[in-house]
Amino acid sequence: MIAETVCSAVSAAGLGIAAVTAYRKRFLSAARIAAYSLVPVGLVMTGVVGWAADTAFSPTAWAGFVVLGGAWLLFTGTRAVERRRGGGGTRKERKAARDSTQADAVAPAASAPSLGPAKRPATRPAAAPRAQSGDDFSDIEAILKKHGI
Repeated sequence: MIAETVCSAVSAAGLGIAAVTAYRKRFLSAARIAAYSLVPVGLVMTGVVGWAADTAFSPTAWAGFVVLGGAWLLFTGTRAVERRRGGGGTRKERKAARDSTQADAVAPAASAPSLGPAKRPATRPAAAPRAQSGDDFSDIEAILKKHGI
């Protein structure tokens, strides 16, 4: 009973705010506020508020939520262990499956590449000569000295 009264009061206050907003010529905002303020009354009329209030104060409902939470924990725990082990089934079944996939390989005895020996590519143009390593560090040293490091 009190939940329905609170929802009705919230809706009445929202409709009052919508009326003030419409008076200020902000009709789009007023329509949006009116829509939001009608939601609690609609929930009361459909019986959702009564059901939620009965559920919130019911020890049986809370026990049901606890049971559902326990079931969820068991489910996720077993899935995590299964993933850590590497799939379902017994250890023998997993080993047999792994051995059968290795035996069914396309070319298990092939060890040499099928394209033949590699050829050297054509000569590359000469790369630009590298600067001496002292030149590279001199720039860094200058920057560090500039900052007093």
